[in-house]
Amino acid sequence: MILAASDFKSAEEVTTEVTQEVSRMSQYFQDHLPGLIGFGIKVLLALVFFFIGRVVIRWIQKLVRHSLERTSADKGVIQFVDSLLKASLYVLLIFTIATKLGVESSSVAALLASGGVAIGLALQGSLSNFAGGVLILLLKPFVVGDYIIENTGKNEGTVKEIQIFYTKLSTVDNKTIVIPNGTLANSSLTNVTARPERQLDMKVGIAYHADLKKAKALIEDLLLNDDSIMQDEDIKVFVDSLGDSAVMLGLRAWVKTDEYWPTRWRLLEEIKLTFDRENIEIPYNQLTVHMYGEENKGAE
Repeated sequence: MILAASDFKSAEEVTTEVTQEVSRMSQYFQDHLPGLIGFGIKVLLALVFFFIGRVVIRWIQKLVRHSLERTSADKGVIQFVDSLLKASLYVLLIFTIATKLGVESSSVAALLASGGVAIGLALQGSLSNFAGGVLILLLKPFVVGDYIIENTGKNEGTVKEIQIFYTKLSTVDNKTIVIPNGTLANSSLTNVTARPERQLDMKVGIAYHADLKKAKALIEDLLLNDDSIMQDEDIKVFVDSLGDSAVMLGLRAWVKTDEYWPTRWRLLEEIKLTFDRENIEIPYNQLTVHMYGEENKGAE
């Protein structure tokens, strides 16, 4: 293949242009090298300052937590203050780093103010959740450790954490439910463990042909001999209703809140075994079909 002279000329031009571009870049770095080194040092110092600030923030959080714990503050208050303090200190840390990098403090303040307004408009729900968290801490409809039922969404569990914007519940099967504080503050809820004792309210059905008085006596005997039943409180066994296929007996007694479920489960099992042993039938829904046609044929 034979190359023309014009081709050699184009290659020479390209080589010259590349050489000139490299020279310009080299000259640029030489001219701005002190500034780039200074900026790199600032960035490095900012990173070092950030990591040191993280350590200091954790130390301050730990110090405040211990101080609140010594004053016997509520655990939910401690968690709320801890999360609020953490967010505030990180904002202060970033503000300080920005000013150290040469950004004017007035510019940073204006940026934070305008950003705060924009974020506030975009996160109105989060602000309502923050206000809800404050109301929860002030009014104390529940505290950490209480078992609550949120009636709107039918969520229930033990309160584990009360944070700035949300509350964490732990269910009996160890699932975690996260509920916004605004929802909890603006909806009805049931605090199951607000008192140290809880009423045990159960119902059991017996057949219509069963001995009613004997069944009541058997249940009363179980209640009087159960160690978890509070004997100094009112104990009642009564006919609650007359159902379609059963006489519904109700029983009410008081137990300690933390013993409610074990006692309930144990009594249900004991009632079933006792009724089986004493021939007290617990009926179930069933349908009885009378064949009048077959009876008429037999009569004929």
